[in-house]
Amino acid sequence: MHHVILGAGPAGVIAAETLRKHAPHDSITLVGDEPDAPYSRMAIPYLLMGHIDERGTYLRKRAAHFDDLRITQVKAKVTQVNVQAQSVQLDNGSAIAFDKLLIATGSHPVRPPIAGMDLPGVHPCWTLADARAIAALAKPGARVLQMGAGFIGCIIMEALTARGVKLSVVEMGDRMVPRMMGPVAGGMIRDWCEAKGVQVFTGTKVEAITSVRAGAEKGLLGKLAAAVGLSSDEVGGALQVRLSNGQTVEADLVISATGVRPAIGYLQDSGITCLQGVLTDAQMQTNVPGIYAAGDCAEALDLVSGKTIVSAIQPNAAEQARVAALNMVGQKTTLQGVTQINVLDTLGLISTSFGNWEGVPGGQSAVLTHQATGRHLSLQFKDDVLVGCNSVGWTEHVGVMRGLVEGQVRLGDWKDRLLHDPTKLMEAYLDCAQGQGRWSGAADERRR
Repeated sequence: MHHVILGAGPAGVIAAETLRKHAPHDSITLVGDEPDAPYSRMAIPYLLMGHIDERGTYLRKRAAHFDDLRITQVKAKVTQVNVQAQSVQLDNGSAIAFDKLLIATGSHPVRPPIAGMDLPGVHPCWTLADARAIAALAKPGARVLQMGAGFIGCIIMEALTARGVKLSVVEMGDRMVPRMMGPVAGGMIRDWCEAKGVQVFTGTKVEAITSVRAGAEKGLLGKLAAAVGLSSDEVGGALQVRLSNGQTVEADLVISATGVRPAIGYLQDSGITCLQGVLTDAQMQTNVPGIYAAGDCAEALDLVSGKTIVSAIQPNAAEQARVAALNMVGQKTTLQGVTQINVLDTLGLISTSFGNWEGVPGGQSAVLTHQATGRHLSLQFKDDVLVGCNSVGWTEHVGVMRGLVEGQVRLGDWKDRLLHDPTKLMEAYLDCAQGQGRWSGAADERRR
């Protein structure tokens, strides 16, 4: 049996290791489209902060790890999946036949249709190669403009401020983290960032990026550089970023953090059903028998909303990979659903969102805001079940909120008590969740 895994991120690596554990004699091929060892993209901000080196981003630290497990690594980009022939085509001209296939190619950055995106000094922050380019330009005092203030954007922002740059952030939404926070919470995060010295533009778009010739900007220095054959970059070339509010911001570096999408373009016309991501069933299998998907490119059932979603967070990716791999070796295993989970540290301010944080039709809500202390708590109910929530600066209830939302715990009379005082979450959790055996870890035999 030959298992082929497309994608060498966390989902791909966990799937490969799970396959080897349960199928010691099968062949396993792990296909990754970057030259580096398998690494975690979520470690890149820590690399930019200087907390780790590149080796610290690697998912497995021993160079011989995959060789010892007899997992063959192929460095190439998949261009096509042939379902009928059970093979994948690679950009190096080769093809790999498979018996079972796992699609775990993750996401890729969205490239906004803005003039100047291909200029030197404009980069996404997604790969190790991107991190190297950013590190070379994001020196202390450098002028940096970041497009996007979503979840990923805020993580990158944390790394940039740690490098001592002069940072401006442009977000087209009316608030920061618009897909995670409502207007009040998003506004509180913006106020916090501005107090930390970050210039924030919300409700604003980048319209164009243009290059500023060093000779024009630096006067005599630029002319002298040109005379001796130096490039503009060597004497401090700059970029001008035109905003939709009429302002122009100068920058030495522009970072695009405008979101990501599942990397599934190569599946067009393959016969594999894709919606937002690769559609999967409870076993992580696609509509094609023997072909599975996991991670940021997979679309799985959200038990809270009852809809299929792409939940691009590493814990979900890891569990999807485990479930897919077990089913690939014939051990029928069911994914217990995914949940929208976001916990974000923005320059020291912790914010969270779980489940249907915007609420549901016919539902009830409880909202508590302390502007002076920068704390906000919002609970959303359907009947007597907490279906979503978010918070800013309210760290003591993070685990409880997640447990109640994921567990779909019936609160009974506690629902009305929480509507009156949402800070009683811990009491409600202890009284209801544990009593119903639905609390986090209740089914774990190790806790008995």
